[in-house]
Amino acid sequence: MFHAFALFALILLIAPFQPAFATQDFSVIKSQAQLSDDTYLEADTLESRLQIQGQRLVHQSLISDSQVSYFLSTTKDVQTIAVRGTANLQNAMIDLTVSLQADPVLDIKLHQGFASAARAIYANMKPYLNKNQPIHITGHSLGGAIAVILGMYLQTDGYAVTQVITFGQPKVTNVTGAKKFDDLPLIRVVTLHDIVPLVPPISPLQIKNLDIFWHMGTEVILMGDKQYAETSGVKSALRATKFTTSIPSEKNLHAHKMTTYLARINELLASPVEVPYKTDINLFGFSFD
Repeated sequence: MFHAFALFALILLIAPFQPAFATQDFSVIKSQAQLSDDTYLEADTLESRLQIQGQRLVHQSLISDSQVSYFLSTTKDVQTIAVRGTANLQNAMIDLTVSLQADPVLDIKLHQGFASAARAIYANMKPYLNKNQPIHITGHSLGGAIAVILGMYLQTDGYAVTQVITFGQPKVTNVTGAKKFDDLPLIRVVTLHDIVPLVPPISPLQIKNLDIFWHMGTEVILMGDKQYAETSGVKSALRATKFTTSIPSEKNLHAHKMTTYLARINELLASPVEVPYKTDINLFGFSFD
């Protein structure tokens, strides 16, 4: 009972700070999805694929300690950072069972595995960045989580981060961290049955300490059948309460793949239909729908 009441109280405190949504441009989302998908390409085919997309490859690297790969590309107007994720959902679930720890650079709490990888990428790419040109950042799965933290570091250092779009991204920080960086221009694209964006799930210890993992930005849920929904903050967090610790199913694995994301996004390029997202959750007689 205490855990439920504490969660309810925390949600009431946070609820007034939910942002308004803007109309989504799925052609922009598709271009970033393609770049996120490109991170899985072999090095010898990446450059030619980027050229087809109007991008010039500036730098690509595999960080040896974390085995995280990323590339930096550019057009005449924008620099783009794309971070590779993982296709192994089972391993991703194991990697996400860590607690939040203080980050001395940002003065917030972060998932330390993601933060360590983001710092290594930032140090590696910094010599190639142009501080006078806007930056877009994208990534899939764990790459999306690293992309968000990279956005935080870059924004803190005065770079113009004008767009962050992630796909199937897990949580990276807590309520305080999300609030501090609520001006980060983040869109989190998820498919309805992808469970990676729901982890780490809300735990009783986090509720007791009022220190729960919390998503940032606008969540765009690809529902299928040319439909999508949008959530943020409270509704987005409550989606995680439906997550269980059972072994991911084939349906969940399929929902997490970039091929699935690209197919759902393609459906929404012409005449997308926005529908309300229903949590179907009630606490003490209060409906969050």
